[in-house]
Amino acid sequence: MILHYVLLCPCRQLHTPTNLLLLSLAVSDFLMGLVVTPLQVYRRISCWYLGNHICFLQGYVTFSIISASIAGMVLISADRYAAICDPLHYSTRVTVSRVKKCVCLCWFCAFTYNIILFREELIKPGLYNSCYGMCVVYIDRIMSYVDVALTFVVPFSSIIFLYMRVFLTAVSQARAMRSHVAAVTLHHSGTKRSELKAARTLGVVVAWFLICFLPYYLLTLIPYTLPAVFSLFLLCLSPFLNPVIYALFYPWFRKALRLIFSLQILQPGSCETNML
Repeated sequence: MILHYVLLCPCRQLHTPTNLLLLSLAVSDFLMGLVVTPLQVYRRISCWYLGNHICFLQGYVTFSIISASIAGMVLISADRYAAICDPLHYSTRVTVSRVKKCVCLCWFCAFTYNIILFREELIKPGLYNSCYGMCVVYIDRIMSYVDVALTFVVPFSSIIFLYMRVFLTAVSQARAMRSHVAAVTLHHSGTKRSELKAARTLGVVVAWFLICFLPYYLLTLIPYTLPAVFSLFLLCLSPFLNPVIYALFYPWFRKALRLIFSLQILQPGSCETNML
């Protein structure tokens, strides 16, 4: 997923609001795979010997990255909603500059919110560790319900609502295209088809995101409903399968991979390569 960063820097053709949102998701996926997954595996299979401060830090960083990922998914859903349901104003309302500000705000809010969530652990790391070798990051019951509401119920309800609106709009547009009532707007229809395809692809990403995160939050809401190891496994699996989804659905992603691994990206003029 860090390939998104490598690609967006030199390839000007990929500097779009949607790709910037995908870049944010790619960064969170990369951090999940690089930082969160190894520490969580180590925490599960071995005693914790990295100290109380690192224990607090891994919990804080894990929750912050998850919060940023969920916020990114909400932004992606809102982007597809604007592109499909209000295409005439999309290019003026959803600009690269505004998307950059929204992404930065999401990451800032994610890390700030989790400072409040882990305030007790921040003041005194290891407060709830009963013996040496444990790594317990405790959140009181009331705050855990608030966290579930803010990082699961509200954002995922918003995602489902937005994609239902996108689906209903897509169905009505497909009927209009089949009936050929707007023969003079063939070019516009072609643009619509590309937007609908992007919406379907990102819909697959969002659906997989829901599948991976739902067991984790179910375990938080209803303890002992699912094995903790299984929910953690799904949570850590999400960033590894997103690149596979992109490779399957995005031709430009496969073209970009060839550009990188053949080292053509280092050649002068690679920024002008036609990626679409």
